[in-house]
Amino acid sequence: MKRERTLQERALGFLARREHTRAELARKLAPHANDPAEIDALLDELEGRRWLSEARFAEQLAGVRRERFGSARIAQEMRQKGVSEAAVESVLPALREGDLEAARLVWRKKFGHSPKDAAERARQARFLQGRGFGLDVIRRLLRLDEI
Repeated sequence: MKRERTLQERALGFLARREHTRAELARKLAPHANDPAEIDALLDELEGRRWLSEARFAEQLAGVRRERFGSARIAQEMRQKGVSEAAVESVLPALREGDLEAARLVWRKKFGHSPKDAAERARQARFLQGRGFGLDVIRRLLRLDEI
């Protein structure tokens, strides 16, 4: 006979697969809890043991998304997932530092050639902006000497 898993077992199962924010884990555990205070107490305990870490989540997400997106897009995604502003701000300087190189890699993969005219340059700039790269990075990249 299969027994019902405890809330803590479920939480540890989620955390074993990947890092989560407190808000994500609370949302996933909510259907299995009788009382919201039970979830809060468990999350406090997990944070106390450092098994649940918003900073680790932010670093992991930044590392995974770095190859495809710019710092603005990554920061936006973190905020949507419930990461605190302090944790977002802690990883932003490193992300911004690598924006030009990340933009260059994304640009090469998508386009691979210099824009031939103003319309092409605008199209490439819009693509990069949609990926979360700032205008200063896009301007530097789309100059012929930067490619």
